Amino acid sequence: MAYIRKDHYDARCTAEIASHVSAILSLLGEDPDREGLLKTPERVAKSLQYLTKGMQEDGVEIIRSAIFEEKYRQMVLVKDIDLYATCEHHLLPFIGKCHVAYIPDGKITGLSKIARVVETYARRLQVQERLTVQIRDCIEEALQPLGVAVVIEASHSCMVLRGVEKSNAITTTSAFSGTFLKDARTRNEFLNLIGKAL
Repeated sequence: MAYIRKDHYDARCTAEIASHVSAILSLLGEDPDREGLLKTPERVAKSLQYLTKGMQEDGVEIIRSAIFEEKYRQMVLVKDIDLYATCEHHLLPFIGKCHVAYIPDGKITGLSKIARVVETYARRLQVQERLTVQIRDCIEEALQPLGVAVVIEASHSCMVLRGVEKSNAITTTSAFSGTFLKDARTRNEFLNLIGKAL
């Protein structure tokens, strides 16, 4: 799959999704023809396409578009990457921070590519557990580093707005490979740098 940045919306897809949104509004007891809702189906259709645009992107290709030979073999950490994802169970957002580190083995990538990989996998229908592993595996595959560490901390709207309605609940997930998995000192250095104790 090629690395695609989707800056436009498919008109046929937008129209079809919008028709379904209009039907949903009617089923909810609303009048989709009233002034405030006239353009809502199209807005929702475009919003859904944007929130799932990562399905058209390839994280490995994003990293491979900017790989450089480098002898640096210490930790590279990009922390506090803003994360906006959509829960596949309720189609509600979960929002938080992602921390990503890797230890190069002769190859590095542009720092912005790490943030873009996070966005690529977040912009899909997701669960936080899978998202964490996908980010790790992508960096592992593209760079073949000595190790990768990923921690995500997020608040889930499905827990805040409905169901148990726990507004302060934060979910933390982690995925480690290589040196981060085998060496407690390296893992603890990463966790100290992001201010976490797992």
